[in-house]
Amino acid sequence: MSTVNWFTAFRCQLSIVNCQLVYGVSVVKIIEKHVQLDFPLGHHLHCLIAQIPNRLRRRDHLFTLEKPEEQWRMVQSVLDLVAAGDGNLKRLHFLMFPETSVPLSHFDEMLSTIEHKFRPNTVTMFGLEQITLEQYRSLLIRFHADNADALECVEHDVDSGDILGMPVNWCCVAIKESTGRVRVFLEAKTHPFRGEEFLDKDHDLYRGRHFYLFRGEPACFNFMTIICLDYLYRDLYSSNIKQIIDHSNRLFFTMRQSLDALFVIQCNPKPEHRSYREVLSGFYGEYLEDTPGVRETVTLFGNCSDESEIQGVRCAPCYGISFVAISAKHKMPPYQEREFSSDDFDGAPVCRLRFSSGTRLFYFNLPLNHELDPRTSRVPLKVHAVMRWAGEEWVKVGDGEGQSSR
Repeated sequence: MSTVNWFTAFRCQLSIVNCQLVYGVSVVKIIEKHVQLDFPLGHHLHCLIAQIPNRLRRRDHLFTLEKPEEQWRMVQSVLDLVAAGDGNLKRLHFLMFPETSVPLSHFDEMLSTIEHKFRPNTVTMFGLEQITLEQYRSLLIRFHADNADALECVEHDVDSGDILGMPVNWCCVAIKESTGRVRVFLEAKTHPFRGEEFLDKDHDLYRGRHFYLFRGEPACFNFMTIICLDYLYRDLYSSNIKQIIDHSNRLFFTMRQSLDALFVIQCNPKPEHRSYREVLSGFYGEYLEDTPGVRETVTLFGNCSDESEIQGVRCAPCYGISFVAISAKHKMPPYQEREFSSDDFDGAPVCRLRFSSGTRLFYFNLPLNHELDPRTSRVPLKVHAVMRWAGEEWVKVGDGEGQSSR
């Protein structure tokens, strides 16, 4: 064997060993799922962020909604708005609710509304109240057809010890395909702490073991949904975001596809913490290597509003400020409106569309690939509508009182 061939073989063997070492310490698993989404080719897609309040209280080691019926009425009002499709909402493709914002008791009703009232090619992402691992496993079994790999990860953990009573912070991604079929995917938060790093071990969450990477076909639109601190989480061996970047790069090098959108649902009292700026800088900066798999990714952070409370305590300057980040190559100029603004997140290599903190619905478009229209005069992110909650209905925000969205 020549020296070159020997070195190549040794390098490959070393890579395999390192891969086994990393994956041997429970690094999150990225599971690809092919879904039928017939999105319009060559036209931008639309997203609605429902920035609604969360009012949570701890009961039996689980954080649940303090007034679930009142919360459901607000959630249902958003669903009814989308189902009616007034104005431009018939063109909605992605709907985001915050982390822990949907009552568990209305989970089936939520899915039924999506199945019977939503239009095909619609993706709905929402966080639900915390449950035990035993309940979460039961739901994975119920939706086994779409969650077999995730169930296998949970069963492996359950086999290791008595953990069925652990709390699970989880979300659902409900996809109504072009055929009208509704597929239900469940994810558990991989970050092991609830909001803050409590010393009491009973406050530790179950650590989810997987993320889904959805491969939309035939439009070739690839996207992921993760929960809040999952965007930041790392250990001694790897980080969630590095796993996402590496997987997306492999997608690019093998199939010339990339990660088009990364949705982060939140219940976050510090949405502009410097940690998010640092990770965004590493994600988009390409400081150490080219990352073509995420170069055109749109990152969307959907938070709960500034009316949120935990244990009856309201933090006025906290929460809210959902935002969208894209590569600085798009060159969005600074802009300031009452309900939104654009900036570079304190000098990060991104263009950011930053929303206000109140209870609002933000409806906007996702940008096309930058190379399709590289003009600096082009505005890649456009806000189509902002709506505020007026007690019983959503009202468009304007110079005056606004117009009813009903």
